[in-house]
Amino acid sequence: MEHTMQQKKYEEYAYVLSVEPRGKSIRVKGREGIIVQAIGEERLTLLELLGTPGISIDVGERVYIGREGRTKILSVLGKLEYNELSPYAKDELPNVIESIVKNNERRFIEFINTAGPINPRIHKLELIPGIGKVIMMNILKEREMKPFESFDDLQKRTGLREPHKLIAKRILQEISGDERINLFIK
Repeated sequence: MEHTMQQKKYEEYAYVLSVEPRGKSIRVKGREGIIVQAIGEERLTLLELLGTPGISIDVGERVYIGREGRTKILSVLGKLEYNELSPYAKDELPNVIESIVKNNERRFIEFINTAGPINPRIHKLELIPGIGKVIMMNILKEREMKPFESFDDLQKRTGLREPHKLIAKRILQEISGDERINLFIK
């Protein structure tokens, strides 16, 4: 009998939301230094990071936080809840999420191409702001003929305006804890 351990998933990259040059950690008592609040690229986890002294880190920057070979980040201090973010980080969050969605277009288009019903009355696509029954039916009809290739393709074929912004808005709603069902947040 073989035992398979669930491999714990860690973020490889994060996008910086705020940098406090002489900050105190929320997660690790007594830890001080360059405190960075960030959002993970893959799992969209809010994180507190410790920056490497003497290195400049910019808001919106994509930084490597994987296990080996970090340059700008000394350590990942832990996960954060939305209400623990600084006001500045909360202000930056919508723009940074939009960047993540744009930079990972293939992943989100794949979601649009494969999303199914949650139950007989509601479809995953309907949980994205701006997608009602009519647009959802149009998306389903179009993707059956040919899967969508990009946000532009989705917009041209269905009339859904700025789909990346609508997906980003949904992710923000999930992160802030406003939703019972999560589509994108683990």
